[in-house]
Amino acid sequence: MQKLTIFLFLFTSAIHSQSNDKQMLADIYKLSLTNSQCYSWLDYLSNKIGQRISGSVGAEKGVAYTKQQLETLGLDKVYLQEVMVPKWVRGEKETAFILDDKNKTAVPICALGGSIATSKNGLTAEIIEIHSLKELETLAPEKIKGKIVFYNRPFKADNVDAFESYGGCVDQRFYGAEKAAKAGAIGTIVRSMGFRLDDFPHTGMQSYGDLAKDKYIPTAAISTNGAELLSKKLKDNPKLKFYMKLSCQSYDDVLSYNVVGEITGSEHPEKIMIVGGHLDSWDLADGSHDDGAGVVQSMEVLEIFKKLNYKPKNTIRAILFMNEEFGGKGGRKYEELSKKNKENHIFALESDAGGFSPRGFNFECDAANFEKVMNWKHLFEPYLIHSFKIGGTGSDIGHLTSAKIVKAGLTPDSQRYFDYHHAANDKFDAVNKRELELGAATMASLMYLFDQYGID
Repeated sequence: MQKLTIFLFLFTSAIHSQSNDKQMLADIYKLSLTNSQCYSWLDYLSNKIGQRISGSVGAEKGVAYTKQQLETLGLDKVYLQEVMVPKWVRGEKETAFILDDKNKTAVPICALGGSIATSKNGLTAEIIEIHSLKELETLAPEKIKGKIVFYNRPFKADNVDAFESYGGCVDQRFYGAEKAAKAGAIGTIVRSMGFRLDDFPHTGMQSYGDLAKDKYIPTAAISTNGAELLSKKLKDNPKLKFYMKLSCQSYDDVLSYNVVGEITGSEHPEKIMIVGGHLDSWDLADGSHDDGAGVVQSMEVLEIFKKLNYKPKNTIRAILFMNEEFGGKGGRKYEELSKKNKENHIFALESDAGGFSPRGFNFECDAANFEKVMNWKHLFEPYLIHSFKIGGTGSDIGHLTSAKIVKAGLTPDSQRYFDYHHAANDKFDAVNKRELELGAATMASLMYLFDQYGID
């Protein structure tokens, strides 16, 4: 009889908990879709402040604005974390031409982050087209020396997950200049990272690796339309030349900040859960998808909890990281301070894949915690959230090394993300209000569940 009583008690408690969870998620989604500030925050961040590349005036304004807005939410703490970040300035708009016999055809390019400038007169040389770093290694030195290497590997179109295609191409952007310089090239051009054929070149970080500074070469991205045209012309005339002029410059590191807002845990204040995105953007546009969306969604998670008068068991922080795009210094600094203060993080959630309709989450966790997540899946299905899988979560939370932690990354629909990623069209009008709000609600719902039930 006693066993039956215990069973009935546990069964009734489980049913009651599920009912409470279902109602809480309904309340979260309703509030986010009817009474949230995330879209207006993004409007200001994008249209009043604009680009926020690390080390810039825009980044400074972004820090001040988001700190001010977090302070209006009535949180327990809002503060800044100092972090030294790189400063790289693009300079005047880049120019490039395909020089084919007597014809001169302009094509859109943009310098890659960290690139050196060309001379004031620009750089003119023959160009060699290749499709992978491995192909570069197979070429005889005389085929590369003194030329501009043109990396032209397109996105793989049959991947449903656009991030798989990005992962299959981004090595040529990041390592391309270093590898080409070691092979004797004097410059590189990289096909922009995206499916769509258009005239927007996409910037992004590149690295010179262990090259001595006097061996650096200028490197730029070319639009996908430009890459198609250049490839076609090279087939007709392998001896044609390419001209480009870049005016970018690197400076000494400067002081910036991570922005932190916190609700102290009511039962376990020593256990910390974080939600975040990166406050910096590239400089070609205002970075509304990358990652203004993740910033305001993370802020919105705290606003939702405050407006619902939800008192979390664990301490919950929103972290607006600085310098994800250009070195990850903000994420590293947060982890450094976490270790110094002997903090215990049990859960971390990042939004850095755009403000499109949420589809689910990727998780970095053990089997027991993933099974726990799968038991919550039915709670999300009414909101069309269906994808829960093991996979990469986010670069800023990737630095966290607490003894036992579950990490998650919001996974919005990825089909259009790389139409805007790191390009001049990543602006406020590319973000849909309801999609942004649905993402914030989805993040708040997962935070709530982990706060209620902890990690195994």
